[in-house]
Amino acid sequence: MGTFDVAVVGLGAMGSAAAYHLAKRGARVLGLERFARGHALASFGGRSRIIRLAYFEHPDYVPLLRAAWAVWRALEEMSGERLLTATGGLYAGPAHGELVAGSLRSAREHGLAHEVLVAAEAMRRFPALHLDPEWTTVFEEQAGWLAPERCVEAHLRLAERAGATLRFGDPAALRQDRAGLSVESGGHRQQVDRIVVTAGAWLPELLPFLAPSLRVERVPLFWFEPVAPVGPLPVWVLETPEGLFYGFPPDEHGLKLARHGSGDPASPDTLDRSPRPIDEERVRAFARRHLPVADGPLRGTHVCMYTRTPDDHFVIDRAGEQVVSHPPARATASSSRASSARSLRTSRSTARPSTPSASFPPHASVRRVARRSRRRRSIGTSAGARG
Repeated sequence: MGTFDVAVVGLGAMGSAAAYHLAKRGARVLGLERFARGHALASFGGRSRIIRLAYFEHPDYVPLLRAAWAVWRALEEMSGERLLTATGGLYAGPAHGELVAGSLRSAREHGLAHEVLVAAEAMRRFPALHLDPEWTTVFEEQAGWLAPERCVEAHLRLAERAGATLRFGDPAALRQDRAGLSVESGGHRQQVDRIVVTAGAWLPELLPFLAPSLRVERVPLFWFEPVAPVGPLPVWVLETPEGLFYGFPPDEHGLKLARHGSGDPASPDTLDRSPRPIDEERVRAFARRHLPVADGPLRGTHVCMYTRTPDDHFVIDRAGEQVVSHPPARATASSSRASSARSLRTSRSTARPSTPSASFPPHASVRRVARRSRRRRSIGTSAGARG
C-alpha cells in the first residue's frame, strides 16, 4: 500500500491543485476521487470559468487572485497546456449595487487597472451588450476565463509526475482512532498524517458537522447559437433585478451564459442533470433584453452545482488534523478556486488550527489567511506564498 503523509479526498479543481503542490513540495500524497478520471459530475464542469481580480465579494481576496493568476501561468508552462485566456472583464449594473460598488472597492484598494464607463460607452466598445442607460460599468484589464477540465487534468498529471499516487472510482471514508487518521477506499485502509478534504458538494457526507452550514444548488449552463456577428466581447457579469448573469466570448460551442445561482436545492447523488424549459426561458429572457445576439438556437447545456455557505464565502480551515477546503457558490462563476487552492496551501503555515462549526463564520478563515499571507510576503517570508 505504501506510506503517505497526506491524503487528498476529492480530486476536482481544489483537490487536484492541492495534490500537485503538496507533492511538488516533497509530501507523500495519496489522492482519492470517487468518480472516474475526467468525469463531468462535479462543480467544475462546463468548459469555462471566469477569473477576475476586481472581486466584488471582498477586497481581501485580491492578493490571492493576483497570486493565482501567476500560478495559472506557471502551470501552463509546466503542463504545455493553454489554460487561461485573457479577455478583460466588464461588470455592469446599478452604481450602488453589490457588483459595481464591490468591484470598484477591490480595484481601488489594490490599485488594479480599471476604467469606469457609462453604459453608452461600454456598449460602443462591446455592441453585443444592451445595458440599461442608468447603469455604471467597470472594465478591468486583468480578467478572462479558465478551461476547468484542462486545469484539473494538468494538475493531476503534474501531481503524478511529482510522485503522488492517485486513485479513482471509489468513494472514501475518513477514520480517526487511537492510531490516528486514516482513509478507506476501494476496500483498503490507509494511515496518514493529514487529510485534505476537497469534496465539494459531497463535503457534508464526509464531514456531517458541516452539513447545516452548506446548501447544494442545481445550476444550469447554456450555449446558444449567435443570430448575428458578436463583435468584441470580454467576460462579463451583469446585475439585474432578476439576479446576476454572466457569460463569455463566443467559441466553437456558441455563446455561453448563465444565471449566477438558481436557488433550486439539490443533492449531488440525485442531481437532475437534464435541461428544463423554465431554466432556458429564464436565461433567454435575460438574453433578449441584454444580449439579444445570443437568442438563437440552443447548442448545448450542462448542469453543475453550487455549494453555498451561509455568507457565500470560502471555508478554508482545519478540523483537528483535517484541512477542510470548500469554495462557495460565487467561486463557481468566478473561478476563484485557483486562489482558494493557493490559500489552502498557505493555511498550513499561516492559519491557526480551529474547529469549524455551524456558528463559525466561514469567511473569517480565508480572510485571515489572505491578510497573513500578504503580511508575510511583505516582510520577505515565502512560506506558503509561492507555489
